[in-house]
Amino acid sequence: MCKQCTSRRRKWYSATMLLLAALLLGACGAADQGETAKSLLNRGTGAEPESLDPHKSRTTQAGDVQRDLGEGLTGYTPNGELIAGAAERWSISEDGLTYTFWLRPAAKWSNGDAVTAEDFVYSFRRLANPETAAFYAQTSLGDIENANEIIAGEKPTESLAVAAIDELQLQIRLRHQVPYFLALLTHPSTFPVHRGAIEAHGDAYARPGNLVTNGAYKLLTWEVGSYIELARNEQYWNNDKTAIDRVRHHVTPQPGDELNRYRAGELDVTSTVPTGGFQKMREERPDELRVSPSLAVYYYGFNLTRPPFKDNPKLRQALSMAIDRETIVEKVVGRGEAPAYSWVPPGTDNYEPRQFSYANMSVEARYTKARQLYREAGYNDARPLQVEVRYNTSESHRRIAIAVQAMWREVLGFEATLVNEDFQVLLANVREQAVTEVFRSSWTGDYNDAHTFLNILEGGNPSNSPGYASAEYDDLMHRAAQHTDLALRRVYLEEAERLMLLEHPLIPIYFYVNKSMVSPRVRGWGDNVLNYHYSQHLSLAE
Repeated sequence: MCKQCTSRRRKWYSATMLLLAALLLGACGAADQGETAKSLLNRGTGAEPESLDPHKSRTTQAGDVQRDLGEGLTGYTPNGELIAGAAERWSISEDGLTYTFWLRPAAKWSNGDAVTAEDFVYSFRRLANPETAAFYAQTSLGDIENANEIIAGEKPTESLAVAAIDELQLQIRLRHQVPYFLALLTHPSTFPVHRGAIEAHGDAYARPGNLVTNGAYKLLTWEVGSYIELARNEQYWNNDKTAIDRVRHHVTPQPGDELNRYRAGELDVTSTVPTGGFQKMREERPDELRVSPSLAVYYYGFNLTRPPFKDNPKLRQALSMAIDRETIVEKVVGRGEAPAYSWVPPGTDNYEPRQFSYANMSVEARYTKARQLYREAGYNDARPLQVEVRYNTSESHRRIAIAVQAMWREVLGFEATLVNEDFQVLLANVREQAVTEVFRSSWTGDYNDAHTFLNILEGGNPSNSPGYASAEYDDLMHRAAQHTDLALRRVYLEEAERLMLLEHPLIPIYFYVNKSMVSPRVRGWGDNVLNYHYSQHLSLAE
């Protein structure tokens, strides 16, 4: 064979092999991309979580990520039904005060360590320890014997009535019967934390590379301001039922930007739907728009620890009555929300919310009364109220603040100053109670019971952002806690709400609805009033 023919054949062979390699590489790349698309769930999470330490966080956004990373003794189905979690079963004593839990023998931490009853004892003690300064300590543990005394620094953490009977048997003793106690144990603050990781890394334990988790996922990366990425926890006892390998919780503080990213295919699920895009999505993608009732209230809080609102209930009532809630829900937010004239949302189990006395008054009659109270509180055109309204960065919050500002101007004749702050700055200012006067906030029920709304206004509760202090209110809440008769307990709770509304420590504005865009490729999504959606319950279609 001639050298020229051999050379041509070699060139042809080389070109053919390069082409085949390119085709194979392209095919592999397509397969990799397809596999990534099928195994990666992109979720919008709203504002950035302040911490992934379940004892150091307080926001809904942090809770959404923590429910992927950790698991409490109990949990919820996609439809909001209570189920077993890290505990496979439990028993309750006849007097309703002693709960015994049997942990799953297969439960492990992400590093392979067994999850034991002692892990829960350590975690509950850490939550109660006043040095931890846990936001949810009283809410989550206050019904357990000695918890309140420990939180107040009056007793040692070892006195908490939570004990490990053996490696897998945990016992909890309550001060009184608590109808919702099993639901309380679904809250992230009650999730176990890994003692070894905390002792090794201290305050840095909840960061990538340090965090040891007992839930369906483990922490892979946290790109501040961008996303938090989780990877499947192969050690999880129910790992075989987890369909999605990786989850990215994208930081999306601006709902409009979040919706744009969803429409561009960058997100599979949004945390909310902005007012400006809601109707458009209802028309264009009705099957992807998920709207359902919610146990959550949007409100303006007063700082009751300093003037002008301290010891001035008439002024607080005047500002509340001057807000046209119907206009706000119809014209400003417009996504199915309901005007709020109570603090506890309608639809709460075994409860009938109390309402402001003016809930059924005409708008004009309400405005007339508001002007009267404003004058009686010591303000008029010659001496107008000077007040700042703080809200965190969001187009929706800004629109509401502008609407409220206009209503106060029109009805009462004063000009409120609007102050826009970063979410973390707002939280810090509300907590410190040094500069806040009126602030935007919201409260989402952690379980379906009126107690989850009413108890945060008890004296000493860290969630009591307004600083409301009423011995009579606290007594009613205490009486409710002492009764095992649900009907009598309800009477005390409803009376507590009625009393609180008379004193106007805050202004409920509207009750939320859950609203999200959910991609057609996401399977297993269930609507529920708590708006809990564990990634482990979801899957992605081909």
